[in-house]
Amino acid sequence: MDDDVELGSLLKELLKRENFAVEVEYQGRRGLEHALRGDCDLVVLDVMLPGMDGFEILRQLRQKSRVPVIMLTARAEDVDRIVGLELGADDYLPKPFNPRELTARIRAILRRIEERPATPGKPLEINGVRLDSAAREVSVEGQRVEVTTIEFDILETLMRAAGRVLSRDALMESLYNRKATPFDRSIDMHISHLRKKLERGRALIKTVRGVGYQFCRTPEEEPAE
Repeated sequence: MDDDVELGSLLKELLKRENFAVEVEYQGRRGLEHALRGDCDLVVLDVMLPGMDGFEILRQLRQKSRVPVIMLTARAEDVDRIVGLELGADDYLPKPFNPRELTARIRAILRRIEERPATPGKPLEINGVRLDSAAREVSVEGQRVEVTTIEFDILETLMRAAGRVLSRDALMESLYNRKATPFDRSIDMHISHLRKKLERGRALIKTVRGVGYQFCRTPEEEPAE
């Protein structure tokens, strides 16, 4: 979704040449209605749209859908990127951008989705958190917790390595197929969201300063207050 008709047309042609099926919406409300139909594998969403801005579209979309979303933000507005991630965007790309970079980010997200095992193993249960790969569901102490697609994948990666520290670079390579940069807040913001959703008065995901993140296998591993 983008209000720039020329840019939308160029991106559509570029992505079609990369063998993507693409539909472009230039009005916010129409774009939201389209995304909610459930026939999209991924949404590229501009912040500036007539009728309804990208943030409101994302907020309403996340109430009903986990479809991956890449937000296009103004390069000078770091706050736009933070707000987009807070509202549930999977990734963001500052404008102006290289179309090849957008293509690479789309492929990275779709590849992550496609690489999910056809027959997921039994649910993981660690330190009060249950993650069911087959149903794509998470619960804490028996209570279901709603998470986005990227949050689920980050949590699964951390839980499968429970007790070990995973670096930001390792997480970025695994989930986004790119290296972390000093100004890329994606992983940090998603983990912050997971903490808010999962932690009930105790820490489950520990930050190892200067290294990365660790999912705690037992209360003994949890950081001291």
